[in-house]
Amino acid sequence: MIHPDKIGMEAKKREDENYKFRSFLKGHADEEELDKQFLRLHKELFADYDCNKCRNCCKMYKGSIPEEDVEKDAEYLDITVEQFIDFFLEKEACGIGYHTKHMPCDFLQEDGNCKLGDCKPDSCKKYPYTDQPERLCSLLGMLDTVAICPVAFEIFERLKQEYGFRRR
Repeated sequence: MIHPDKIGMEAKKREDENYKFRSFLKGHADEEELDKQFLRLHKELFADYDCNKCRNCCKMYKGSIPEEDVEKDAEYLDITVEQFIDFFLEKEACGIGYHTKHMPCDFLQEDGNCKLGDCKPDSCKKYPYTDQPERLCSLLGMLDTVAICPVAFEIFERLKQEYGFRRR
C-alpha cells in the first residue's frame, strides 16, 4: 500500500491514466459488477488498514457537519450549541449545514482519532465511499478520492489490473 505522504505525488503521475480508466469504465463496466468489485476490494484492503495512521481525508478536507448533528455533537463535547458553532464551525455556502473552520479538520486529534468519537458525521464514517453503491455514477469524484486515500488509490490500481487496462 502506498504511504499516505506519497499519495498526492503518485496520483498526480497517474492523473491522465486515471481519467482514461474512468472513461473506459463508463463505457465498459457493468454497474452492478463494478459495485461488487469495489465492495470486495474495500473489505479486503480495509481489513488490515489503520486509518488513524493516515487521516489524509481529515487533513485535506474540512469536516462537514449536518445541521441535525450540531446539538448532539455539542452535547458530546460538553459545550453549548453556541460554543460549538462559534469554536468550530462556519455555515456552508448553500446554507444547509456547516463545515469546520480549518484544514486539517478541527476535530482531528494528534493520535488520528476524532474528537467527536461515534458522533462523527456519516460523511466521515463512509469516506472514501468505496463500499457504497452506484460507483459508476461517481467515478469523477472517485478521482479526487484516489489522490487522498491510499486504500482508494489501491482499489483503482487493482481495478485497472482486473480489467486489463493499460495506458493508452
